[in-house]
Amino acid sequence: MKYKLKIISYSLSIGLLLFYQCKDHVKQEEASTSPKDENIVVLTNAQLKNAPVSTTMLSLQKISSVLKRNGMIDVPPENLVSVSIPLGGYLKSSSLLPGKPVFKGQVTAIIENPQFIQLQQDYLMAKSKMHFAQLDYNRQKTLNQSQATSDKVMQQAESEMNSQKILMNSLAQQLRLININPESLNSGSIKKSVPVYSSINGFVSKVNVNIGKYVNPSDVLFELINPDNIHLNLKVYEKDLANLKKGQRFVAYTNTDPDKKYYGEILLISKDVNLGGWAQVHCHFEKYDQSLVPGMYMNAEIEISTSFSNAVPEESIVNFEGKDFVFVEVKKQTYRLTPVTLGETENGFAQILNFNDFKNEKIVTKNAYTLLMKLKNNEGEQ
Repeated sequence: MKYKLKIISYSLSIGLLLFYQCKDHVKQEEASTSPKDENIVVLTNAQLKNAPVSTTMLSLQKISSVLKRNGMIDVPPENLVSVSIPLGGYLKSSSLLPGKPVFKGQVTAIIENPQFIQLQQDYLMAKSKMHFAQLDYNRQKTLNQSQATSDKVMQQAESEMNSQKILMNSLAQQLRLININPESLNSGSIKKSVPVYSSINGFVSKVNVNIGKYVNPSDVLFELINPDNIHLNLKVYEKDLANLKKGQRFVAYTNTDPDKKYYGEILLISKDVNLGGWAQVHCHFEKYDQSLVPGMYMNAEIEISTSFSNAVPEESIVNFEGKDFVFVEVKKQTYRLTPVTLGETENGFAQILNFNDFKNEKIVTKNAYTLLMKLKNNEGEQ
């Protein structure tokens, strides 16, 4: 009987031992399979020595709010000239090409037309008849004073003189339209071709004709641009118009060369909002640049307000998979990757919109991207 009790007691002891061993093994398995925080990175002493980490806290920085819009280079109507010839004709010669500079008074083309000859002939004949009519009037006036002729005859002579003067002046104005000076015109200076002059300093935008082509009075031979008053025409939505005013500063840049900045100020804000809900804002550049040509698209940033905001140095921000993060120090040599919502950036500082998440937190500045690389490498190893 005693022997059986010993066997039972021994069996219970073995069972209890196995039970507690299994329980400990289950705890160890649970501990080993518990989820690990994938946003935590821990540096060893050696790693910290090779890549020293510095931290900072949120600080108030003066950061300006910026309105970002886009637009197109344009020129006012008075700086865009369409060259035509009022009476039409054949293009005899021209050396203009798009982009070529022109100067005020420069001959841009020579136009030839038999009508020019007829017009000069008519003017010289009208001038001759007007001279004869004036002599006749003076004679009739003298005779009338001595009662040698009637008032009616004198008045008819005066009427003829005035008619010829009107005709002559009308033809003179037509000659001036085709750049012929009527005062210097005589029977020996009649010509079949006339020059076309540039009325501005600038460059050629378009050439619409070729040698030998007949152009009508309504046809545009060339388009010239005076770039002195070139400006940027921005599209601004109605909701943003209240933030803009004349004289506000802007910086503009192109998509092809975003590092090259062009500065200026707002010159005019349109009072007309179109069906698309936006209005035109005309901006003037501080300095003309020859690389800016009408029709070129540009991006612009307009400074609309300045205030003190919670911010961190830009080097604290890391970007991964299109999202922005910072590393927050959890404890010594341990850092957590934390999402951040950014606002504007200025003078090397980035505005933090979710600043309440980082009160009294130490944020990594130096070697933030090194921590990100180590964190992602550790994930790859697992």
